[in-house]
Amino acid sequence: MFMKISNTKLEKLVQKWQDKTILILGFGEEGRDVFQFLRQLFPNKIIGIADQKEKNALEKSSQKLLQKQKNYRLHLGSNHLQALRDYDVIIKSPGVPIHLPEVEKAYQEKKITSQSEIFFNFYQGTIAGVTATKGKSTTTTLIYKILKNAGLKVHLVGNIGAKKPVLPLLFKSHQNDIYAYELSSHQLYNLKKSPEIAVLLNIYPEHLDYYKNFEEYKNAKANIARHQTKNDILIYNYRDPNVKTIAQKSKARKLKIPFSSPLISRIKKLIANKNARFINLIDIMAAVRVAKIFHVEDKIVLNTISNFKLLKHRLEYVGTYKGISFYNDSLSTIPETTVFALDTLGPKVKTLIAGGFDRGLDFSKLAKNILKRNLRTLILLPETGKKIKEAIEKITKSDEPEMIFAENLEQAVLLSYIKTKKGEICLLSPAAPSFGMFRNYKDRGNTFKKYVKKYGNENFDKITKTVENKLKLY
Repeated sequence: MFMKISNTKLEKLVQKWQDKTILILGFGEEGRDVFQFLRQLFPNKIIGIADQKEKNALEKSSQKLLQKQKNYRLHLGSNHLQALRDYDVIIKSPGVPIHLPEVEKAYQEKKITSQSEIFFNFYQGTIAGVTATKGKSTTTTLIYKILKNAGLKVHLVGNIGAKKPVLPLLFKSHQNDIYAYELSSHQLYNLKKSPEIAVLLNIYPEHLDYYKNFEEYKNAKANIARHQTKNDILIYNYRDPNVKTIAQKSKARKLKIPFSSPLISRIKKLIANKNARFINLIDIMAAVRVAKIFHVEDKIVLNTISNFKLLKHRLEYVGTYKGISFYNDSLSTIPETTVFALDTLGPKVKTLIAGGFDRGLDFSKLAKNILKRNLRTLILLPETGKKIKEAIEKITKSDEPEMIFAENLEQAVLLSYIKTKKGEICLLSPAAPSFGMFRNYKDRGNTFKKYVKKYGNENFDKITKTVENKLKLY
């Protein structure tokens, strides 16, 4: 009746769920992965699918999958949450809000699980889990590359958007497998098991439109260490007060991320003129800590770091057009990462493009940092552009930097060409999420790169006066 499974732990899941009704809540990328995983476990079981979108509004990949499949029941549209009461097991996608009344009730009834929880309960091997408000993707990828270069059997999985879905790995999971697992707060929420190796880099206010408050967000993050035992390891940034508080409660063996050592000095010299110089040193040293647990030689660690390529939309060099160097830091969705970008690129940054979806963040520290440097032009986007301007005006009434509002990213790029001089840097580092104007940070970053290249290759001087007249300048 069921496929042959080499993972004996996974056989317990089949036995547990074979007589249960199962619903997938949220049918995006993760929902599709869960559906295909369940179909392998239960070829003939009717699987429920619930999503707020109607069928013709689902992603094309979701529609194609449904065309090829059978034995499913759809609950779509505005009343899709009513289906939750009719199922025994609900596998919730991370993007589905947790504080909808029907979802809260299902949590209370202990019906809800997640892709991450399924994996944590039934994998074999070792998980090196990484979480942070910012830096987790880079750190997880670096861990993966170092361990891979050392010849270990390692998989890159989780929130990072790796091409390989995580659940199918359960079918061939073995004790010698290592999983470099990026874990978002959404994936950690309600998780009742922590990884053997946990890496906790930083915690800043974020996703405040998803959680009730910052405390609830921190509480979700804390699950990476909350269920660790004395046999586990926690690698943590002791300079971050929120991280330090979580670490103090962990039963695991604690390893601080070092800020100075002979190895750090060697790494600094090694990356001085390479792309890796744009990576936060804390992220690098966290990955090095993990490598040392697996006894990876320094030579392999240093070589991997030296050849590490920055991930897209993270201080990504777009190119030099009309003498202006453009950098895409679209993944910067909080003020702290914009501060880091400005500090990293240094005094050549004369134009900053910032602003995005309003999650109720505080921009006062960003305002102070902007005023500390010799920034000439600040191009502001909806919605938080106004809040950034207000935060600066609370500190000073100076005319510097010049603050200009753009209605969209195309206008912002046009303005950057007008306002930035040859030999200077224009940086897109929004300090806010992309929602509203874009699908996600990738869409925002790709849009920025498109317009930079489009107008960089045109005879821009002829249209400068026309553009200035059309744009709303403040």
